[in-house]
Amino acid sequence: MDPESTQLQQSQLAAILGPDPTPFETLISHLMSSSNDQRSHAETIFNLCKQNDPNTLSLKLAYLLQSSPHLEARAMSAILLRKQLTRHHNDTDDSNYLWPRLNPNTQSTLKSLLLSSLQSEQTKSISKKVCDTVSELASGIVPDNGWPELLPFMFQCVSASDSPKLQESAFLIFAHLSQYIGDSLVPHISHLHEIFLQCLTSSAVDSDVRIAALNAVINFIQCLSDSADRDRFQDLLPVMIRTLTEALNSGQEATAQEALELLIELAGTEPRFLRRQLAEVVGAMLQIAEAESLEEGTRHLAIEFVITLAEARERAPGMMRKLPQFISRLFAILMKMLLDIEDDPAWHSAETEDEDAGETSNYSVGQECLDRLAISLGGNTVVPVASEQLPAYLAAPEWQKRHAALIALAQIAEGCSKVMIKNLEQVVSMVLNSFADQHPRVRWAAINAIGQLSTDLGPDLQIQYHQGVLPALAAAMDDFQNPRVQAHAASAVLNFSENCTPDILTPYLDGIVSKLLVVLQNGKQMVQEGALTALASVADSSQEHFNKYYDAVMPYLKAILINATDKSNRMLRAKSMECISLVGMAVGKEKFRDDAKQVMEVLMSLQVSQMETDDPTTSYMLQAWTRLCKCLGQDFLPYMTFVMPPLLWSAALKPDVTITSADSDNDIDDSDDEGMETITLGDKRIGIKTSVLEEKATACNMLCCYVDELKEGFFPWIDQVAATLVPLLKFYFHEEVRRAAVSAMPELLRSAKLAIEKGQSQGRDASYLKFLTDSIVPALVEALHKEPDTEICASMLDSINESLQISGMLLDENQVRSIVDELKQVITASSSRKREREERANAEDFDAEEGELIKEENEQEEEVFEQVGEILGTLIETFKTSFLPFFDELSSYLTPMWGRDKTPEERRIAICIFDDVAEHCREAALKYSALYGLGVCAEFGGSVFKLLVGEALSRLNAVIQHPNALHGDYIMAYDNAVSALGKICQFHRDSIDSAQVIPAWLNCLPIKGDLVEAKAVHDQLCSMVERSDKDLLGPNSQYLPKIVSVFAEVLCAGKELATEQTAGRMINLLRQLQQTLPPATLASTLSSLQPQQQLALQSILSS
Repeated sequence: MDPESTQLQQSQLAAILGPDPTPFETLISHLMSSSNDQRSHAETIFNLCKQNDPNTLSLKLAYLLQSSPHLEARAMSAILLRKQLTRHHNDTDDSNYLWPRLNPNTQSTLKSLLLSSLQSEQTKSISKKVCDTVSELASGIVPDNGWPELLPFMFQCVSASDSPKLQESAFLIFAHLSQYIGDSLVPHISHLHEIFLQCLTSSAVDSDVRIAALNAVINFIQCLSDSADRDRFQDLLPVMIRTLTEALNSGQEATAQEALELLIELAGTEPRFLRRQLAEVVGAMLQIAEAESLEEGTRHLAIEFVITLAEARERAPGMMRKLPQFISRLFAILMKMLLDIEDDPAWHSAETEDEDAGETSNYSVGQECLDRLAISLGGNTVVPVASEQLPAYLAAPEWQKRHAALIALAQIAEGCSKVMIKNLEQVVSMVLNSFADQHPRVRWAAINAIGQLSTDLGPDLQIQYHQGVLPALAAAMDDFQNPRVQAHAASAVLNFSENCTPDILTPYLDGIVSKLLVVLQNGKQMVQEGALTALASVADSSQEHFNKYYDAVMPYLKAILINATDKSNRMLRAKSMECISLVGMAVGKEKFRDDAKQVMEVLMSLQVSQMETDDPTTSYMLQAWTRLCKCLGQDFLPYMTFVMPPLLWSAALKPDVTITSADSDNDIDDSDDEGMETITLGDKRIGIKTSVLEEKATACNMLCCYVDELKEGFFPWIDQVAATLVPLLKFYFHEEVRRAAVSAMPELLRSAKLAIEKGQSQGRDASYLKFLTDSIVPALVEALHKEPDTEICASMLDSINESLQISGMLLDENQVRSIVDELKQVITASSSRKREREERANAEDFDAEEGELIKEENEQEEEVFEQVGEILGTLIETFKTSFLPFFDELSSYLTPMWGRDKTPEERRIAICIFDDVAEHCREAALKYSALYGLGVCAEFGGSVFKLLVGEALSRLNAVIQHPNALHGDYIMAYDNAVSALGKICQFHRDSIDSAQVIPAWLNCLPIKGDLVEAKAVHDQLCSMVERSDKDLLGPNSQYLPKIVSVFAEVLCAGKELATEQTAGRMINLLRQLQQTLPPATLASTLSSLQPQQQLALQSILSS
């Protein structure tokens, strides 16, 4: 910048920050200007003021907030102050946070100006903005005692019954601050309780104040970590609910809706707070939901409250299932909402299947909530209610009721699948009877239900009822009067055949294929599209059985591909690509080869034409190319230069993301754009364009398929694909993208390795594989560390294992160390998730249904542990004995997996891990950890371990007989080997020659190195003597002297080698022997002991 303009800027800043308020007010008004240039210039100047003189700028804003006569200027000042004084608690970048840069005088003045603005501001909307500013500043400085005056000021305000506005402001600040300063409010619980109670019960209190008080109570309850503290607020619950009902009775529905939203938040985060008064609270909500005089929005919120409680499984498992009468009422309410549908002519004349003319918001909420209710409560609760209510709907004269019953069946199927499968006949006949209904919308709903049930209750439905369902769907495709019904029947064929084996489908193929060909030639476009999808699915499910229809079907498909060129036909052409490629895969390369060439030429010419961004062809084409590749294998390679550029472009698409503050006024309005999905993360609301994500996910999946199919032929693209996919291992916007990236990693390594081995690597050697391994394996390990989804964790572990099998030997020690460290973390995280589930299982209302769900979640953990075991097996096999130091470190994480509280599957995996060590590391493996593990295996391994007993005995024998067994480093291994041998004697006696092995074990006693094992082993010896174990005592009690000698040695060592309890039992046994043995035998036994032991025994026996 030239000196002249710098000088001009300086003088401008001086004027703005000078004593005359006018230039500063002008700057603030320009920041609100509708002219982009003026606003942008003002922002530059404002930022310069912030850099050069933050103190003056902050004070000017605060004075403007306090004294400007202009509403907009005061509002803007409050917003700007809030932005400068907000500390983002999760952000490392605090460059916008001005507070630390202000001097103490400014800080002090600002705090008092903000509080006086709070008292003087009369305009409600600005008052709320000042509350936001105070809250944001306080959340950053109160935890460090940076605003000691604030709490007394707030307590004074909430008690100021003469100023409702101040009361409301103070409650709003309390609500915001609870999460930051909850702990410092605990000492004031009694006082707060009194204030909240008084505000919520007094009829004199303004309704806005009561809602603000409700907001504060709910936020406060959520921040209390101690349930006893939360319970002190139980008596407020009836008055909290009364706040809601009184607002409704006095016609203040907007106020009531605010209250409902707050209560929904409470239901989601602290459902158990509601438990003691659950019946009253849920009853009140259902009353609101049933009140037809209320606004839809209010009734929907009341339903949302009850559904939220049902969904609060992790915090209050099983609680809502204890209220069956309410479930029945809620189901009836939702069924009634499904009746809010009109027979709109636009539905019948629609050009696309997704036209939902006649459906209302009531209908949509009813549909969504039935689905959520069934998933959260399960079939045992929901199916009896449905069985009670649906028959009357199905038998009703009004088409809306019959339609509602079928829609409800489809909605609850996913959540109730296990129970519905047990009553399949009843369910299927209900639906099939409706295929003949006189009303087309009811017939459509029946077809819709069969489609949904085929997905949710398959393959049971397909196996048992194919003879009823497929002919019914074929007949529905004849309904040329009702294209919507026809098209939906074709879609349902897709759902049915996806869960179907060729042997079920083949007998029906003649009828279905000929019917679909008729529809394809004569139907409306929407019906033709449905027919193409159905044909594709039928071909995919019947595979080579589709051969006989190929010659009849393919000409039609190619004709559509070549001729459907209008914009209105884009989807039809896209579906024809899908169908051709799936038919090609079904019949195989030989049959398809000639047509494939022609089809690919059409696709290539399409690809170079300029397609519009919303053209569905792109996505369908990406998938079609991939299927053609799978069908043709290496013959596809010439087309790759053509296929890859657009695919890489789609895979590299950046997510279209909009971020706003979660509580900002300009929310992302997702109702305007159905392609937007919003999620709230902390204090940010993120909007994401889903179509972009789906295209990206499809492309990533396709890349994965190519590298898998073409192996070494894919080599030329490895660099570009790795550069695209490796960063996507941490792409948290879309699970499918991460899954695809994870699956592709080992395939890329395999492709490179094969290409190098077969001399197709364009001159690159093994160092390239090392480079690729270094790019991929550490990236997978790092992504695993941050992965939130358990299922994807298991896939990542699987990919790490595959990668290690391909090129693990190229890893250095640090890379192996990072894998081992991550495995520790994976085992710890998995165990803590299981612990949380155990805590859920201890909840008051826990029931069998919850138990089933927990069992399913725990099976996922077994999958994770299985993959950990596989990786360890691969590392042991790859690095042999040099991996043992790492294995030693891991042993303390693995041994708990042999515990009695673990599942047989976990114990089996743990034994296999040890077996890998034993197999690949021979003698060196028989170090302490492996031996300890072997003992635990023997104890808990059950039948799985039986197969390993012989091998285990020979390994243990090698350690026990080692020349240095009783010296220095070896003593711990020796003791653990003896302990393991004892456990084999105890738990697997039927698999060993006990008359030989047990005396050999006795001969090794006592053990003195590992004191923990010593106590356990000597206790085991004691138990065996107590029950006069015949193998231990030997023929004619010949081993008795040895037993007495072990007891003597253990007792002489004091408390080191036996617990006090075991020592007491040993003394009792010795006294019994004194009574029963002939004196001569006892004397010769004593004479074989060392003098010190003889003395000790004599003193024990004589006392």
